[in-house]
Amino acid sequence: MPAFPSRPSSPPPAPSPDIPEGGTGVGTAPGGAAQLGLALVAGVPLTASALFLGAAVSWSGLADYTASLAAIAAAGAFLLMALLGVLWLRQTTAQTAVLRAVVEAVPEALAVAGADGRVVAANGAFAALAKAADGTAAEGDRVVDILARRCRSDADAQRLEEVQAAAHRGEGGEAPVVFVDDAPGGAADGPTVGPAGGPTGGMVRLVPCLVTARPLVVAKRPGLVEWRVRSGGAQPAAGGHPWRELWDLAPLGVLLVDGAGTLLRVNLTLADWLGLGRDGLEDGSRHLRDLLATPPQGELFPERLAGMAEVDLAAARAAPLRASVLHVAVSPGGTLIFLGDLTRETAREEELRRAEQRFQRFFQFAPTGFAFVDGEFRLAECNPTFLTMADLRLGDVQGEPIASLFQQEHRANLMARLADVLEGRSQAGTPVEARLRGAQGPVVHVYSRRFDGDGDGDRGLILHLVDMTAQKNLEAQFVQSQKMQAIGQLAGGVAHDFNNLLTAMIGFCDLLLLRHKPGDQSFSDIMQIKQNANRAANLVRQLLAFSRQQTLQPRVLSITDVLAELSNLLRRLIGENIELRMLHGRDTGLVRVDQGQLEQVIINLAVNARDAMPKGGRLTIVTGNLHTTEPIRHETEEMPPGDWVVVEVIDTGIGIPPENLQRIFEPFFSTKEVGSGTGLGLSTVYGIVRQTGGFVFVESKPGEGAKFSIHLPRLDEKALAQAAPAEESKDKGAADLTGIGTVLLVEDEDAVRVFGARALRNKGYTVLEARSGEEALDLLQGARGGEVDLIVSDVVMPQMDGPTLIEQVRRFRPDVKVIFISGYAEDRFRHSLKDGAVVDFLPKPFSLKQLAAKVKDVMEGPPRPGQEPANPR
Repeated sequence: MPAFPSRPSSPPPAPSPDIPEGGTGVGTAPGGAAQLGLALVAGVPLTASALFLGAAVSWSGLADYTASLAAIAAAGAFLLMALLGVLWLRQTTAQTAVLRAVVEAVPEALAVAGADGRVVAANGAFAALAKAADGTAAEGDRVVDILARRCRSDADAQRLEEVQAAAHRGEGGEAPVVFVDDAPGGAADGPTVGPAGGPTGGMVRLVPCLVTARPLVVAKRPGLVEWRVRSGGAQPAAGGHPWRELWDLAPLGVLLVDGAGTLLRVNLTLADWLGLGRDGLEDGSRHLRDLLATPPQGELFPERLAGMAEVDLAAARAAPLRASVLHVAVSPGGTLIFLGDLTRETAREEELRRAEQRFQRFFQFAPTGFAFVDGEFRLAECNPTFLTMADLRLGDVQGEPIASLFQQEHRANLMARLADVLEGRSQAGTPVEARLRGAQGPVVHVYSRRFDGDGDGDRGLILHLVDMTAQKNLEAQFVQSQKMQAIGQLAGGVAHDFNNLLTAMIGFCDLLLLRHKPGDQSFSDIMQIKQNANRAANLVRQLLAFSRQQTLQPRVLSITDVLAELSNLLRRLIGENIELRMLHGRDTGLVRVDQGQLEQVIINLAVNARDAMPKGGRLTIVTGNLHTTEPIRHETEEMPPGDWVVVEVIDTGIGIPPENLQRIFEPFFSTKEVGSGTGLGLSTVYGIVRQTGGFVFVESKPGEGAKFSIHLPRLDEKALAQAAPAEESKDKGAADLTGIGTVLLVEDEDAVRVFGARALRNKGYTVLEARSGEEALDLLQGARGGEVDLIVSDVVMPQMDGPTLIEQVRRFRPDVKVIFISGYAEDRFRHSLKDGAVVDFLPKPFSLKQLAAKVKDVMEGPPRPGQEPANPR
């Protein structure tokens, strides 16, 4: 970039040449050689036309000698006119060259722009300025874009746009801007500052200039604008100050005010910040107060500004600019005030504040506990989640040993792990399981990682604590469920085998009793066998109740009515030294349960409470309703929200030790003396309640008694209305159990099959026997298969079980009626039935009377849903 000349005291008048259409580009003048060539080209065809005309006339022979002379004279006239035109063009070209030399001699960068703002003509200074910007010619570029590439800031470029807009409006204008000269070894009339950012990599000069633009009036060329760039590098400041350029180029805002605060001088940097022209700020009408967005109350003298650290400047085109008061120098000629731009610093502080805020949010609201521990294993800092886990306040634990926050039995393992991580003997990543102190302290996984500070010995640990209590509860619940399921399967399997044996024992006793009446000598012996078999059957039912495999016959009941009927029996069971109190809630809801099983639950709990009060006490039974919208968790059980009917059995006995609370519902677990019980009472309670869809919770402390809370699903009015018709039908005892028809008895246990066949034959039925499902299928497909009216089949049999057999039979005998017999619960095989088939069920062990009554009821009853009517024979 060439050195910018200093601004003359009186600028020369701008030339306004008559620029032709399609004017020259950068570095070319209008007219010149181009116009001379145009004249020569125009003269040649005129002369040639005259000569051709004369020759044509002579060749035709139609003209005489005079005509030939006339033609030659005309050609000579044309030639003379061409020579005169050439002489005139040479004179015009000489004048244009003079004008071109004058324009080139102008010490300012001069350019003319068209209506579209692009360069039409320019002198060499402007051409050098344009080429130096990026190393390429500027022909076809807008003048504003050429100059903007040289501007120090976007604010300077914006001023150029405003000046151009004013020139297009016909007003004209000027703007002080600062250009950057990145050419190495540039002229020395501008100060060099900072490393170059351009391709040269050298030093850059900041050159203050005044850019003016005014409209040109040229015929047939509207919209032309004259641009001038005047350098102010060597011009002294107002008042003859020799350092005005350094004043303007300072990276600080500098202003000179008098004692009253009136602005005398401002540098270009401050004017750039304010977005105002310097002339308007130095006209003597501006006061120091006018520069402040929020001026203080009262008089504002320059000395008062010295006591202010920061001020807000009232910028014209943007938000208030934050500036720092760096220095205030008072002298007889005025007060110099130096201001620093805090915009970037404020932006950095704001970004830092936001980053700190984001980190603080991550730290404060993280779902895991964060803790910083110093090299002595003392707690330095932690987040609220950590304090919530430990149920503590920061002031109570800050500076305390981290080991004191955990339970005693977990401290040794935890501290050994932390010491290994701190000393680098162990890699971070593997957690340590520990429990925070307190009775309900959560189980946490502690992740540790070492951090080293800036100073010597400044090191410590970052701990991440993840609450694992819920997961541990789920694991315990899963283990408990697996254990109970395994025990239930074992108990159910044993009960099934026992039921087969008991069915045969009870059945053959009934057959013997048909021949041995009460007066017979063997009657009492047979009754003893049957009574003990029934006691064994009750024991098996308890096992099935625990494993939730018993058959229930639920009915809609009122808990209050059941307890009222049971109260007399309970008083006899608990004895006279124990007080029985019953407290019933108002409008206690209805439940759907098996009444006999519910009574068994209450009796078992009452007997258990009696044994816990050997010296007497009080047994209280409380009923009521419970509505909850949130799940209720108790140990490993979680009860969903809903409406429940609650029965609480509370005693004042010796209580249950904490180590036994998790095992009291296990079968055969008992803290009583050997021979005092079977250990099936509470396990039966648990199985019956859970099979009914309810929950049972226990609360107890040694020496303070125990409270068992039974929660049963409460029925609504709609369910009650639907269940009412079914409850109206009562079991009608059949006085006559005899009947007619053909029954197919399928049973793999020989004793049960023999008893069943003999019992049904005694009642008048024709009985066909089969030892397996395959044998029964062959029989039904044989000659006598069409005679079968009813199939009585065991559910569990080797190879083909009962549901599979019935599925095969339905294909060719859809009308046949079915009774399943099994030692398992009815739910065990219901899911095996397809197409919604409905069958009847008789649980084992059963007596002769129960078998005969069930068979007669099904034989004489209507077709069950899912069955077609029997074809009449």
